[in-house]
Amino acid sequence: MNPSYHQLKTHILPVSSETWFSMLNKPVKERPQFQVEDGTIHIGQVIARFLGMPIDEDEYYNQLFDFIYGEKKVLSLLSEDTLDKRIDNHQFQAIQRVLNLNQEQNLSINRFVAFLDGEQLLIKSEIPAVHRKLREAMIDTLKLFSEKEPSGLKNHDLRRVLVDIVKWSYNHLQPELEKDELDTAMPKYLWYGNFKKSHYYFIYYLMKLGCDLIVFSPNGEDLFTEFDPNEELSFVHKYPEKKPAEPFPVEKRSRKATVAYRASREIETILNHEGSGLYKPWQLRDYTPSSITLKTTYDELFLITKEIAMIRPDFEVKNGNVKIPTVFAKVQGVSKNRKEYWDRLHSISESEDSLLIKQFPFSSSVHNDFRFHFRDALGNDGLLVPEKMLHSNYWHYNHLPNGLQMGIATAIRNICARPALKPIYNESLDDLKIYLFTMGMHIPQTIIKLLQRFDYSQVVPKLILYNNELNGTMTRTDAALLLLLNQFGIDIILYNPPGHNDIENFVEDHLYDTHWLEDLMFDLDYREPSIVKKFFKNLRGD
Repeated sequence: MNPSYHQLKTHILPVSSETWFSMLNKPVKERPQFQVEDGTIHIGQVIARFLGMPIDEDEYYNQLFDFIYGEKKVLSLLSEDTLDKRIDNHQFQAIQRVLNLNQEQNLSINRFVAFLDGEQLLIKSEIPAVHRKLREAMIDTLKLFSEKEPSGLKNHDLRRVLVDIVKWSYNHLQPELEKDELDTAMPKYLWYGNFKKSHYYFIYYLMKLGCDLIVFSPNGEDLFTEFDPNEELSFVHKYPEKKPAEPFPVEKRSRKATVAYRASREIETILNHEGSGLYKPWQLRDYTPSSITLKTTYDELFLITKEIAMIRPDFEVKNGNVKIPTVFAKVQGVSKNRKEYWDRLHSISESEDSLLIKQFPFSSSVHNDFRFHFRDALGNDGLLVPEKMLHSNYWHYNHLPNGLQMGIATAIRNICARPALKPIYNESLDDLKIYLFTMGMHIPQTIIKLLQRFDYSQVVPKLILYNNELNGTMTRTDAALLLLLNQFGIDIILYNPPGHNDIENFVEDHLYDTHWLEDLMFDLDYREPSIVKKFFKNLRGD
């Protein structure tokens, strides 16, 4: 080893799908940016992220196998399953001593790292430049933690993150650092699969140190999102599909895709990718829905509701999210042409994708205190974190498909982020958010079934409410549920023949259209479709 280097500067190199692997195999001194001046060594660093899954799945996993176990093995594997979780008890106790000291003295990040070093919690190197860089990388990592996590170095997650970084440094980084000369190679790692908070802080530590990092994420989630949200830091390649990560291969697969199979998959991918406008049934089931509420005239209302989602104006699928154009309208009064009025109402309410509400309230009041659950589900930005809700003990939608669960949780987050429910007397903004959060945890089973039938690119489910004021009174819990369904992407049409206030008492009026018809009727019972009309409708297969 060459001990003459006193400082190490790293530079992330520009690479592509074609060049990253050849660059990875080059010795450090043959890469761009390599330079030695006045005891400082500059090295080029390879970082690449491969998100999603290519068409040929077998070839993908065989390639991963070769990177780790093949004849030309160049990378060391890191993943949730392969990280060595053992830690010396003396190190565990030393971490606790530093944390206790920080609680007493409010240490600066530099002093915090100095105490970690004094407790021999940072690995050492015989090369002064690497030895110094290990400390600088830890300072950078704790700075990131302090910026990202509430309360900075006082955050309760710091203990877990520190324990993980220390044990993984000793178990995975130190052996690799001892293998090569600094001007030959730095450690090279392949991260595979899912990740947790400690993982991305450890990867950030390795990146700041100057290690080569290659990330493969079959489900498309990006380990670098927390510190590179705009994907500007390194090369990123996105494959056309997203699939859950399988266990890392321990042997090569023998199956090979035929030319015809690969061609058919390529055609399918082209036709069904996010921006194509053509979607096969349930292709978007794992996407997260949200709504764009359309502003329409009364006549347009019945044209739009007949259209499937993907041909409505402003329908969009992008980055795992699907925006669904919906209608949210109230019809006040009754048209002079009664036949037309009932025909239109029946046309939207009699579909199997519609739910007709004729009794109020249609939701139940909830008296449980969800205040603690709400606050525990908040993220650093003050918004609810869907993943925290999904993994909580009060979340009772676990039986639903994962994509639908995420859609419900995201809708709850959105209605709480900007509450459109009118506050009641002396109700604070936080209390209003907690109320909406609580209502979101108690969706009636009839409506859950409606959501389960929703194929986001196809027929949009409709909630039709007929309120003649003889059938009960709309409540605030009803209104909160309507806000949630509107945010999720459901068509909502409320009929009120007397032309009285109901939803207006609870919801900001900019969220929905109001259409006034010619007559007001105060005792108009709901008129069921005639038996003859139902017969011919069934005969036609409508």
